[in-house]
Amino acid sequence: MNIIVFDGVCNFCNRVVQIIIRHDPSAQIHFTAQQTEAGEKLLHQYSIKESISSVVFITKGAVYYQSDAVIEIAKLLTGWPSVFKYTIIVPRFFRNYIYQLIAANRYRLFGKQDQCMVPKEEDKKRFI
Repeated sequence: MNIIVFDGVCNFCNRVVQIIIRHDPSAQIHFTAQQTEAGEKLLHQYSIKESISSVVFITKGAVYYQSDAVIEIAKLLTGWPSVFKYTIIVPRFFRNYIYQLIAANRYRLFGKQDQCMVPKEEDKKRFI
């Protein structure tokens, strides 16, 4: 199973989840917020400590963080978001620098919710 563990109170992160849902017509990606019991269980199960500042992508037993996670997710998408898979040609240190810059400022730039988002009824089956 392909699982994205994301910051459920981050407006930017929630928007990205909605984009992924739209561009994953075969519903091969599932989601859980870091703040949920399922999210916490996965973070513990895979000994993930980077969760606070990074999206985490778990697929086929492998765990990806930051820009590597973005690239791996983009490989599974259709439409314009799939172009992010080509950022693999950019050196990791530079990709992760840009990722960390956005992650560090995401609440200030995009805002934060008091609680995790509630998925639409038709998308609930994709959330763990």
